[in-house]
Amino acid sequence: MDLNSLYSEIITEHNLSNHNKHHIAGADIVEKGHNPSCGDEIELELKIKDGIIEDAGYTGVGCAISQASTSIMIDLLRGKPIEEAKQVIETFLGMIKREITDEDQLDILEEALALKNISNMPARVKCAVLAWHTLDEALKKKVS
Repeated sequence: MDLNSLYSEIITEHNLSNHNKHHIAGADIVEKGHNPSCGDEIELELKIKDGIIEDAGYTGVGCAISQASTSIMIDLLRGKPIEEAKQVIETFLGMIKREITDEDQLDILEEALALKNISNMPARVKCAVLAWHTLDEALKKKVS
């Protein structure tokens, strides 16, 4: 199986899976994200304890890319300290903008690397980054 097929499989699995698509009881942060260009909407819910993203989930509707990206992001960041999550967000957005191309730097993205080639499809970039921008906004509010 080539790398593109593997990446497509990861995106498909996350889009079809509902393991992160649920409300979080007692969420500390609820942040809405919306992509007006295509109608994707998510509501990200986070439970933060002692500076760690203890749990996260989302609800909403959107294309396969936005839903898969949100699920992948949650899997990647659950259990991580907020400061580490911010670094991962920055790296992901840098990858999508093609500002970060060093494979060693990108390794922290794990399955999120499956979205790397979205940058070749400008119309889909907003779909891929919706959850990441939403999380970034949520964490800025939490730290403030």
